[in-house]
Amino acid sequence: MADTQPAVVFDHVTKEYTLYKDNKEQFLALFYHSKKLKKHMALNDVSLTIQKGESVGIIGNNGAGKSTLLKMITGVSFPTSGTVTVNGRVAALLELTAGFSSEMTGRENIYLKGYLLGLTDEYIRTIEEKIIDFAELGDYIDQPVRTYSSGMKMRLGFAVNVNTDPEILVVDEALSVGDANFKKKCKRAIAEIIKKGTTVLYVSHSPEGVREICHRAIYLIKGKLVFDGPVEEALEVYAEHNTKKEPAKKK
Repeated sequence: MADTQPAVVFDHVTKEYTLYKDNKEQFLALFYHSKKLKKHMALNDVSLTIQKGESVGIIGNNGAGKSTLLKMITGVSFPTSGTVTVNGRVAALLELTAGFSSEMTGRENIYLKGYLLGLTDEYIRTIEEKIIDFAELGDYIDQPVRTYSSGMKMRLGFAVNVNTDPEILVVDEALSVGDANFKKKCKRAIAEIIKKGTTVLYVSHSPEGVREICHRAIYLIKGKLVFDGPVEEALEVYAEHNTKKEPAKKK
């Protein structure tokens, strides 16, 4: 029987952060409740459903709540109210170097990242060479990660995440990895993942990137969902909201 559960469901999700002016205020807040503390509403009563196999763009200006939404899907952050339901193993291209040990080699870190994703030794062995070939690190794969440049670490992180057959792939503009040829390779890899039926959520400020990868887009403004539908319509609404009228010229 086919699995008909949605990949991701947000049910009236709100996320509120407390803003502290300094470390002292944050420490005192552990013991005393103050009504003077400022609050920031990162997400405001957001409800949405993403079906398995969909490729969905998340668009909006800085501070719209895009990263907060992705962090909830990956389990890094939790809602203040409402519920988030995720059905499937998630791989996240957010902070590509997160989870690496600087003293371990690149090869050893493949296994470490695999364990963090819940994979077995046996399965990691079947994809090890595929990851190494994708990362294009040559002999550096057996050198400590502390000897890597930031670009090399990101390439290894990307290679691990796209080659572990995730059920849900979360991408936050991680395609700025490496040179032009490697970027093309990354885009091809994501396109192949989509063809396999993996659910993809892609955050980008680039309309071209969203068009290329996604069929549907969700537009957030200051934590509120203002549009959810076809990519072209979403980008039109986004463009309209961001078009600034030129001031009238003085005669």
